[in-house]
Amino acid sequence: MATEPQVRTAREPGGSRPAPTLLVVLLGMFTLPMAMSGTTVALPRIGAALDASGAALQWVVVGYFLAASSCMLVAGSLGDLYGRRRILTAGAALYTAGTLASAGAQHILLLDAARILSGLGAAGVMASGGSLLAATFTGPARTRVFASLGTTAGLGLALGPTFSGWLVDALGWRATFLSYAVVGAVILTGTRLLGESRAEVRPRVDRAGAATFIAGLALALFAVTQGSKAGWTSPWTLLPATAAAALLIAFVRVEQGLARSGRGRPILDLRLARNPAFAGWAVGSLALGAGTTGVLTFLPTYLQGVNGTTARAAGLTLLLMTAPVLALPPLGARLVNRGVRARHLLLLSLLLIAAGNAWLTTLHPGIPVPALAGPLLTIGAGQGLSIGIIDAQAMSLVAPSEVGMASGFLNTIRGATGALTLTVFGALLLTAELTRAWHTTLWAVAALMTTMALTTHLLLSRPAVGRRSARRNGWAQPPAQSTTEATSTTTP
Repeated sequence: MATEPQVRTAREPGGSRPAPTLLVVLLGMFTLPMAMSGTTVALPRIGAALDASGAALQWVVVGYFLAASSCMLVAGSLGDLYGRRRILTAGAALYTAGTLASAGAQHILLLDAARILSGLGAAGVMASGGSLLAATFTGPARTRVFASLGTTAGLGLALGPTFSGWLVDALGWRATFLSYAVVGAVILTGTRLLGESRAEVRPRVDRAGAATFIAGLALALFAVTQGSKAGWTSPWTLLPATAAAALLIAFVRVEQGLARSGRGRPILDLRLARNPAFAGWAVGSLALGAGTTGVLTFLPTYLQGVNGTTARAAGLTLLLMTAPVLALPPLGARLVNRGVRARHLLLLSLLLIAAGNAWLTTLHPGIPVPALAGPLLTIGAGQGLSIGIIDAQAMSLVAPSEVGMASGFLNTIRGATGALTLTVFGALLLTAELTRAWHTTLWAVAALMTTMALTTHLLLSRPAVGRRSARRNGWAQPPAQSTTEATSTTTP
């Protein structure tokens, strides 16, 4: 594909700097899941303090997901072009500012706006963080690093409800946002220690693609949230849905035209979708989020509202689900590095998540914590086994100059899945008596996970094509990294 004249990158002093890069990215990946899972525990107190309920209160979580998922693909691609460290720095600054504003918000709409700003920053941190690691580590070291990433995200998920529950009970919900803002400031400071990494060439920025994708995805997610409260045939649902469809169709056409003309690099190279292996890992990433986000988000509210538990106790209960996400990613990476097929681990993970959701249909008012242990541990084990290997496997299928795009795409899938799961799960729980609605929703999730497990397995089982056909379709094994890419095979 033709590009505009090359603009060589300038390395920062210190080269790739693998150790500080790993530490700063891991800190970001620790904080963002922690802020997500911890905020769900604080929702009842936030609603009481700001006299908020319903959609306005749920947007404290949904708005964060919507903003992050809409912008991660663009953030990842811009990192490839302008520098992944630069985008990471900008994201950390926005995240910190939004979280500080959240701590001081005096009205639910101001809090929602601040959380959206935090989500925009989170998009830069998550997309650039994964691409920086992919550009810095290769081979088995990359697998181990992404396993560490999964472990750290698991630690954030595990500690988020417990830490936030403790702070909410002891100091109030505003203290949780202040604590996340402090960590955001540490990440922002730490970016000064990192070396820069970007593509060897800088083609024209795909402004039309970025604008149509962000607007289209945001409107699509907004339409889903509107449908859950205003009705799926309401004009407030149909109008944004129609606009979203038109914008996303325009996005596809813009990307196809740009790829044909060679006058710049698309925000999303649509040839990735023709790679069965990359598509398989993307579907697996979607399934992990769809199978776990609903329980992680809404179970604390059920336990507090129906069982009368405290925020701290609800957070401790969720450790049953999140602790395996902390412990198992290194095991998954070790098995892959010793020859176990990664796609077999992913299949096992999705089937475990399906089984855990089905098992959780034993949920009832007054259910004791030991009765929740089996299903929550099963869901957590399914997520933990594969959360650290999906990105490493997918990143190995793209050229080094496009790891930001790939990372942004995978994180977009996760964010959009989170937003959709929160909306649909929440809407289903409002359709009937609460416990009965939980049972129906959990059975639906179990069936969906089984279907997605089979789909993923079929995609990843497709036989490899010849090298000539792979090159023609644009998804051959990536070439050796350019010397301008910040690369290291350092073992973490």
